[in-house]
Amino acid sequence: MFETIDQFTGEKYSKDYPQYTPGDTVKVHFKILEGDKERIQVFEGTIIAIKNKGPRSTITVRKISNGIGVERIFPVFSPLLQKITISKKGVVKRAKLYYLRSKFGKAAKVQEQK
Repeated sequence: MFETIDQFTGEKYSKDYPQYTPGDTVKVHFKILEGDKERIQVFEGTIIAIKNKGPRSTITVRKISNGIGVERIFPVFSPLLQKITISKKGVVKRAKLYYLRSKFGKAAKVQEQK
């Protein structure tokens, strides 16, 4: 029974995104609907968490805007999510980077892969 469910969700929810990991700096292109208009908003930040739950998978992206930390959770298989591009690959030793919330300045930076 579970094989049938996995097969169905695998066909329906397959998108070609690059292989991203926590610590990567990404640009997420997300479609915003404002009344009659729609536009694509680019949110650039560091991935601090990935939750893999099949079709309900999400990524949490954090950026600093005007000295204030801003986090946004994106559903990976949402039809509003246009594309994800990786700007920099980060080197981290944890899967969840929630400790970055309490850091600021240079301490909040993730080391870049060489």
